[in-house]
Amino acid sequence: MLCGKIASGKSTLAARLARAPGTVLIAEDEWLHALFAYALRLPSDYVDYSSRLRRVIAPHVVKLLDAGLSVVLDFPANTVAQRDWLRGILDQTDATHQLHVLDVSDAMCLARLQARNQRGDHPFAVSETQFRQFTRHFVEPSREEGFLLVQHAEGA
Repeated sequence: MLCGKIASGKSTLAARLARAPGTVLIAEDEWLHALFAYALRLPSDYVDYSSRLRRVIAPHVVKLLDAGLSVVLDFPANTVAQRDWLRGILDQTDATHQLHVLDVSDAMCLARLQARNQRGDHPFAVSETQFRQFTRHFVEPSREEGFLLVQHAEGA
């Protein structure tokens, strides 16, 4: 599981983690783009369609974990509500977990976002305004939430 602002490196880390044997990567952006790209115009659209996707993906992830596979969920765990969803998945299985937390400055995220948008190699182009809208809701996970946290510092 991954926690980090837009363009903090979540998908890059997810791809690296998914190279481990017996590991499946499930990336929210790929699914949202394939299924709902036509409907994603506003942040509220993301909230709606992401919620729909999560309802379908959660039982599938439980089955994969129960089958003994490792799953890298490239879904943001950036709010308490998003982490509650992830906790709900974990509560249905005996699988161990890690929540990777990417501690990257807004300035670095925005620089990466601008470069990513220029390359055009990401399913979604995100504006600085949208970045700031989503970042306002970002809540760093606390130890009290019960996740095994793995910290990743900027530039590390």
